[in-house]
Amino acid sequence: MHFSLLLILFASPTYAWLPLEDWGSGNVTGSVGESGQCICHVFLPDTTFPADRVESVQISSNKLTVDVELHISKLISFKAQLVVLLEELSNLTLRLEVVESGPDKYVKLEFELLRIELREFEAMVTELKTSLNSSSPAFDSLYNEIRNMSMIVDQLESYDQSNLEVIRIEFAKLQKKLEKCRDEQDDFSNVQIGSCKHGGILRVGKPVVSQLNANLNTGYTYGGWGKDTNPLPGSENMYWYSASTDTVVRYISVYTDYYRLIMRQAKKTYDLYDPKKDWRGTGNNYIIRNNTLYYQFANPFSMAKYNMTSQTAEYRVVPKASNRFSYQYSANQNLDFAADETGLWVTYATEESKGKLVLGKIDEAAFALSEVWETSIFKQSVTNTFMICGVLYATRSVDIHTEEIFYTYDTHTRQESYVSIPFEKFLDFYVNLDYNPTDQKLYMYNKGYYVSYHVKFKSA
Repeated sequence: MHFSLLLILFASPTYAWLPLEDWGSGNVTGSVGESGQCICHVFLPDTTFPADRVESVQISSNKLTVDVELHISKLISFKAQLVVLLEELSNLTLRLEVVESGPDKYVKLEFELLRIELREFEAMVTELKTSLNSSSPAFDSLYNEIRNMSMIVDQLESYDQSNLEVIRIEFAKLQKKLEKCRDEQDDFSNVQIGSCKHGGILRVGKPVVSQLNANLNTGYTYGGWGKDTNPLPGSENMYWYSASTDTVVRYISVYTDYYRLIMRQAKKTYDLYDPKKDWRGTGNNYIIRNNTLYYQFANPFSMAKYNMTSQTAEYRVVPKASNRFSYQYSANQNLDFAADETGLWVTYATEESKGKLVLGKIDEAAFALSEVWETSIFKQSVTNTFMICGVLYATRSVDIHTEEIFYTYDTHTRQESYVSIPFEKFLDFYVNLDYNPTDQKLYMYNKGYYVSYHVKFKSA
């Protein structure tokens, strides 16, 4: 008997064939047709391939590609605009710098045109930021620069011819003051540098206040500044500075010249603290000589020197020196170092002298005292001391504005005398005062300020 098999499939228009074993018995039914043929009815499950969704994804992908290409074109366009903007902004900056360089050019500037250009720049930056839908330091920097320029334009516009005339008058006054200061300085320079052919100090000039210390903090009350008293070749213009909020001596900074000192651009800062050896000191009366810092060592109580060339240190105990007697203005000023045309010195007090000031000459090669002189003044009544040509000068406070050199001791003749050489001390007290034989100036550290004085000597 011959049979023909007819399969009738009931399913969606699009479908995928399933393996025969996945066709459950419930999905297949059979019957016999009118001609005796066998008819099987197969019902496939609706797990067909989503061709319609694939087509939709392809359409979306094409659309996104077009959008990305459009945004890339915009970015290229904005990049070109940004380059133009930065170039124009740079040109405007140069224009403003030219204007600022000469007061007479203020009145010639078209201020309104500048404002229009600045507003255009700001609009372009805003457009860029909005179009890119992002923020970055570059945009913020542009905004800040534009605002700063707008403020400069406002300030410049405030200058008119009358203001310029006032400025010229003030410049003329300043020039006269500078000339007077120069003449005064020339008047004080009456003895050749390094010479001791004079009769000692005649008077001290007005305080010259350089500026606040390099830390820009009046809290750095303790410290000192000045020049090397016997500089190494090539270091003649070097300045130094050291300060702290207490009497601890740790950091010492050196500057190649006065300009670097004022600009706070240290060539190098030395740290006296080392984990292997603590070389920190105490007090304020330290100096630099031959690129070596001479200062009061903390433990044990002794004099110390730190060679900044080799960055090595050593100390020596000063025989009989006491740490109980300090100067009037500050504690821990037990050893006071000084240098003059004749060498290196240290002042202190002893228990045997009952607190009276003792002066010692230091043999620099041996780093030991070579000779000692005892004075008659009580150290705690003294505010500071310094040496000039082998003569000790001691100061004391007169009032809140006035200091006085009141005592001298000549180591050559062993003669002492009481004098009265008043000078202005800028602020009410100071912690460091030393003479420098390389320029014949007194250097004072006064409540965080750099102060100096010219010295005029008596004729020999």
